Amino acid sequence: MASKRDTRRLIALLTPGTLFLGIFFLGPLAVMVIFSFLTPGLYGGVEWNFYHWNYGRILGWADGDWEEFDPVYAQIFFRSVRLAFTNVLITLLICYPAALWVSGLSVRWRTFVVFIITLPFFVSLVVRLFCWVLILRPSGFLNTTLLGLGVISEPIDIIFTETAVLIGMAYILLPFMFLPLYASIEKLDYSLLEASSDLGANPFQTFLRVTLPSTLPGIAAGAVLVFIPSLGNFIVPDLLGGAKVLMIGNLVEQQFLSARNWPFGSALSVMIMLVMFLAIVIYLRRIGRSEIVR
Repeated sequence: MASKRDTRRLIALLTPGTLFLGIFFLGPLAVMVIFSFLTPGLYGGVEWNFYHWNYGRILGWADGDWEEFDPVYAQIFFRSVRLAFTNVLITLLICYPAALWVSGLSVRWRTFVVFIITLPFFVSLVVRLFCWVLILRPSGFLNTTLLGLGVISEPIDIIFTETAVLIGMAYILLPFMFLPLYASIEKLDYSLLEASSDLGANPFQTFLRVTLPSTLPGIAAGAVLVFIPSLGNFIVPDLLGGAKVLMIGNLVEQQFLSARNWPFGSALSVMIMLVMFLAIVIYLRRIGRSEIVR
């Protein structure tokens, strides 16, 4: 009797969340997948005719009559993947030493540092990015300081470049890399480090053979959390990259709002989701499973 009561209670608790996800998450995803195989409307919207050539504009099997293959779309897609991977490496190189250092502080200081790292979330993302525009532009703080110190003789052209986009994405996504790393390093068994030292390993060998393998789940989790929003980001490239650095997120925005080619925009979105899904599957199969067993 108690079992049936617990089952009904569990169903009652799960039903609202399941309905919410089904209507507002899975529903729009299904609509987007369907739209990606429909014909673009002449003045926007869709025509309910099967039309798979939307993917041909990206992958190269366009029909040649209505949809021409343009390598620029593939270039934008692979550029987005490359910048996302680069951002993962940048945030990892910054956050891993920082997480190691923070984990060695006292409890009070660790709490304070973690709060400082998450503090930017309390400020609007657009405001923070406009601050970087003021810093990186030719007459901005960075160039003014370097010119005043005599380090450079003319302003450095950083704004509206891939460098500016990487700076902006690394800045806003640093906490997403730091927090999983910090959580993984904090659980590190320091007796293993002492044992490695007692057995004659130097600090570098201890790091490679003990610290790095033990914190690999945190690295993988941080990489996924940084890669996914980096790949689909459109605000940072729009503000810091301008028209010179176009990423696939900007292309999707243009197709839905400017070009009004909803099927092609949906096809681009599906491509983004497939890459993200692949990244999550790799994480779960290679890293997540070992973490669950541990």
